[in-house]
Amino acid sequence: MEDDFSQSLTPPVSPFMVEELCEPAPAWPPCFSCAFEPGREESCSLSSEGYIGRGTLKRLLLKLDPAPADFEADTVDIFGFPWVTETALVESPKLLFGLFRQKVFSLEAMVQSSSQGFGHASSLHYEAEELRHQCTLFLTYVKVFIHRFLEAPLALEEGLAHPFARLEAQLPSTLVEELFSITLLMGRLRDLPANVQSTFTIQHPGKLLPPSWHLLHLYLDVHWVVLEILQLLGQKLMGQVVYAHQFVDLTGETLTNISLFEDHLNNLLSDLISLSMSKYGKVRATEALSTNHYHCVCTKELWILLIHLLEHRSKTIHTQSFWAYVNTLLQSVLKGVQVGGRDLRLPAHCKDVLGFAWWLLTHLAQLGMYSCNGTLHNEKQLEDNWSFVSELLKSSCDVKAGVQEDQIRMHVHCCLSLSLMWESNVSVVTTLWEYFSKNLSGSFSVPWLGMSGLANVSPSPLILLEQAKSCSSPAPLTSTSHAQLYLSANSFLIFLRMLALHLSHESAPGAPWRQIKGRIYAKFHARRMAELSESGLHHFLLLFLVLACCADLEDVAGRACDLLALLPPGATAPTICALQWRGQLSLTLLYVERALDVGALATRLSSSFEKAAREFYLKTTEVARRAALWPLLASYLGGVSEVWETSATLCLSEEKLLGEGFSLLLPACRPAELSTALSFLQTALAQLRRVQRLCHQHGCPADSSSWAPPPSVAKERHLAVATALWTHFFPFLRSLRLSQTPPAQLADAGAGFTLLALDMPSSTPQDLQPHPVQSIMQGFGWDEMLCPLLVTRYLNHLLQNGELVGWMSSGSGAGSAQALCVRAWIRSVLQQHLHKSPDAPSSRTGRTLDEQLAEMTRLVLRLPEVESLLQRAGLQPGSARLEAKPALALFIKSVGRVYSGMQALSERSSLVCRALEYVGDILKYLKPYLLNRSTEGLQLAYWALGCMVKLWSPLLATAKALPLLLRIVDVLLLPHSLLQQDKSPPTQVLSALRDTLPLYLQGLSVAAGMSQTQGAYLKQQLRNVITQYLSRFLPATPSAGAVANHPVLLAGCESVPSPQGARLRRNILEVLRENFLQFKGHAPPPRLAAVLSFLLELLRRNNDTDPTLLTVPLPSVLRCLMLINEPQVKRLSADCLQLIVERCSSAATQGPCEHTLAILRTFVEENEGVYDLQVYTVLETVAILSPSTVVSLIPVLSRSLRNTEQKRGLGRNTLLRNGYRAVLALLGEAGQTEMVDLED
Repeated sequence: MEDDFSQSLTPPVSPFMVEELCEPAPAWPPCFSCAFEPGREESCSLSSEGYIGRGTLKRLLLKLDPAPADFEADTVDIFGFPWVTETALVESPKLLFGLFRQKVFSLEAMVQSSSQGFGHASSLHYEAEELRHQCTLFLTYVKVFIHRFLEAPLALEEGLAHPFARLEAQLPSTLVEELFSITLLMGRLRDLPANVQSTFTIQHPGKLLPPSWHLLHLYLDVHWVVLEILQLLGQKLMGQVVYAHQFVDLTGETLTNISLFEDHLNNLLSDLISLSMSKYGKVRATEALSTNHYHCVCTKELWILLIHLLEHRSKTIHTQSFWAYVNTLLQSVLKGVQVGGRDLRLPAHCKDVLGFAWWLLTHLAQLGMYSCNGTLHNEKQLEDNWSFVSELLKSSCDVKAGVQEDQIRMHVHCCLSLSLMWESNVSVVTTLWEYFSKNLSGSFSVPWLGMSGLANVSPSPLILLEQAKSCSSPAPLTSTSHAQLYLSANSFLIFLRMLALHLSHESAPGAPWRQIKGRIYAKFHARRMAELSESGLHHFLLLFLVLACCADLEDVAGRACDLLALLPPGATAPTICALQWRGQLSLTLLYVERALDVGALATRLSSSFEKAAREFYLKTTEVARRAALWPLLASYLGGVSEVWETSATLCLSEEKLLGEGFSLLLPACRPAELSTALSFLQTALAQLRRVQRLCHQHGCPADSSSWAPPPSVAKERHLAVATALWTHFFPFLRSLRLSQTPPAQLADAGAGFTLLALDMPSSTPQDLQPHPVQSIMQGFGWDEMLCPLLVTRYLNHLLQNGELVGWMSSGSGAGSAQALCVRAWIRSVLQQHLHKSPDAPSSRTGRTLDEQLAEMTRLVLRLPEVESLLQRAGLQPGSARLEAKPALALFIKSVGRVYSGMQALSERSSLVCRALEYVGDILKYLKPYLLNRSTEGLQLAYWALGCMVKLWSPLLATAKALPLLLRIVDVLLLPHSLLQQDKSPPTQVLSALRDTLPLYLQGLSVAAGMSQTQGAYLKQQLRNVITQYLSRFLPATPSAGAVANHPVLLAGCESVPSPQGARLRRNILEVLRENFLQFKGHAPPPRLAAVLSFLLELLRRNNDTDPTLLTVPLPSVLRCLMLINEPQVKRLSADCLQLIVERCSSAATQGPCEHTLAILRTFVEENEGVYDLQVYTVLETVAILSPSTVVSLIPVLSRSLRNTEQKRGLGRNTLLRNGYRAVLALLGEAGQTEMVDLED
């Protein structure tokens, strides 16, 4: 070939030709490019400068001018020389192709010698770019010349033809020869040096590219343009075969344009497959579908060009299709043999040729979705290749091949992708079913994937159904979820997606199901069902759920249940049975979604559940067996709960799921198990109430399907559901309500039944009629034997319900519902410490009760009746949340204040009755504290009753309430243990009494003054209480703290004197006088100093001015002062005397106080002749404090002195007279006068 090309080049046009006659250099011709373009890297779209982007492919297929805007001038500049456009290729083909080869050599030499220094990058880039531009421009010119100027050769007579015509006739053969020489020059893509091939994966952040990149893409251009030119040549010659004469003798075969096209095409496809195979070796199975088979966008475009060119040729000239060429080459890869005698030299280093074939086919099919404009379409642009895929699939499913799950998963994933691109193929689906039907019990797990690749058994019917639905609706081909399906699903789940895709074929509704139905059903029989493992049964259920979603639901469900019934009942493990139930419940969910009656399915399930529950109930069942049965029973509860929550109407025979099994299950449950069962019951009750209310308000639920039952039918069905709940659950709840450790859900379930009775009273059992709501509330909220934990939680649910509160206000049969709720609240507040551990008051139970009590307090204060009382009393709880104890005090205060403000007798009588309803048998609530002696409990109980006695004293003094007051006194203040000499009350009781006794004394004092029937008795009881506790809490010797904080003293003290307080102090003073200041003969009373200290403190703290009150203890004080010489007693007595005398004197407006005078007169007369001197000593003290008082006593004193002297008969008693004179000396003028009279 070098002989045909000399180093001396003569331009074909004379040098004198003006440059203006030459066409300006045409625009850059179309070429492969993966250089950086803004926005293209992210979308992986084709280059705008490529053969597709520039419309070259479309023009080729439509037989249009390859470059209509170029080469329009008479001359053209090629390789730096001007050429005549219409004759250059005819006259100088070898010269032009020689220049082309020279430019290629130059570019190759540049690649071999190019420096990698950054300083040369720019010059090398532009020089290599110019060489490539000249080559691609020449090839474009060849295409344009063939389209515009080449004519089909005619037969020329020897010697007559013009030389140009002869050259023109030889041009097709010359082109074939030159094109062949170019293919030999370029060689195979896979044989390119490593430094050139490495530019496939080069990153192009800038615009400067190495020469090797330009050389590689020039090779791609040449390989494609050779095919393009041969196609144009065939089109122009209208199918005539062009022979290359010079190569006949050299190779022994005749070279034609057709053979050259076929050889070059096969070589190019082989090279592209080889390049893909080299990339496949680095692809992970998990990323197979997301990793493309091409190295860069240029090879992607080349594949698309080949697909459209070969499909076009197949349709127009009936050559092989694109898939035929690829299938032939892949067969060679799979079998490792040559095809057609050609040495394709495919690489042998690929270990998984089967996986490679699947991978390549899938990605080629995706490229087949591109149009000739480079646009990705949803409709396929390339015919399917199912025939080859079917053969490939048989190899994948061949048992002898031993294909593992990690491989088969990718194969099936590819198969699903092909099904999404092409129409589903029944042969492929059948082949896969044959494989999976034999391996149904397999785990389909990939060990190296870890947990992500495992097929876990679905934990609930809803999740199982959702999994089946996800298989029934495969994700779009381009979605992320489809690309990651290898990680998220095993091969069987991917197959189910293929099956669903096949069954949902729109072109022939029902036909795919009829085709596949028999093949699937025939694989299952009694022996096969017994062989299924747990995972096998799970796969079986998924299969039938997918069939049910995509085909005839009732037919599939019936067959599935029949097959499940073939499982041996005695030998079935609980886990298998649970999975069986789960599958049937999933079918039930599907029935509910489609508004089909579930009666038949529910009856089967309920019967199986009853058998298991009976075994669980029997005492003879072993502990291990019971433990194994519980997960099975719990799975049924969870599944039925999901059915309940899914149903929009509860009119599809859902109540048949609630059979006698629940009556057996509940009594056999332990606490944790019972919690699960009661949680299910709450769900069922709440859903029934929700659906029933929606049907009642709107005719049918807003979220229901298009089908809705008539109102009469809905009412009947809901009544049946409610009856099932009352029958199978309520009796057990009622038997559990008196437990002292009730489960938390018991209150929730009881509240649910109460609200159900409110909504559907006719559904309740006969023993709850005629007022079912009141009956249930009595059993779960008002009964005084109930645990406060149960009561508070139960009533909290109910009092939040506006309708129930409205019923309590004015509903039929409500009666005293609000008062009973208040009573339950009071009892819960008082008994809260019964359930708190003394060692850990902030335990979980204690915290729970505190939270529930706080919420109950808030709700009780919002009851209409309680709100009315608070408003009438002028008391508001405020915006801040009240704790239970202050809220109870607020409520008691409001009742007392409202009663005190009432005038009408009928209103007062009504409120007394209501108040007694509020408290009930309140003393009964406190008995546990008296037994267990809880310090906090006793403090709370005594405080609450003390508040009530004080604030309700007028109310308690009435005839109706007086018995309660008397019982309070007997039980709390004067218990039998207090009166027993050998037994002392518990210290906890005494401590509580010490803190709250003032409340009781103040209240009892008022009640004693207001009672019309038992006033005297109450007064006596009040004195008894004062006597008992005054003595019990009084120290032996005076102690400032003990006396100052004495509860009786605190009860009698007030800053502003009031009649009620004065009445109480009178009683205290009378008790002191009668029980603590009485001398037995000459012996003083015990603890006299402490008593006098108490008396002094009582007088000092109160500003009483009533002489009748102040003088109550005066005789005793005078006697103490007269008889006791102990300094402390004498001082305390003198202080008491001073307070009494001074206040009595200040109270007397005219003259001395008569009460004081009377007492002093009596004091003198009683002690006449016995303690005369001591009397004078006492009177000296009085004379100092109030001389006028003693002046008034002078006649009495003088007469007493004379009587004493007369009785003794000894004449004048100098000692007595001296004592008397000492008194008179303190009385001023009146005293001096009396002394003169005495001397006379």
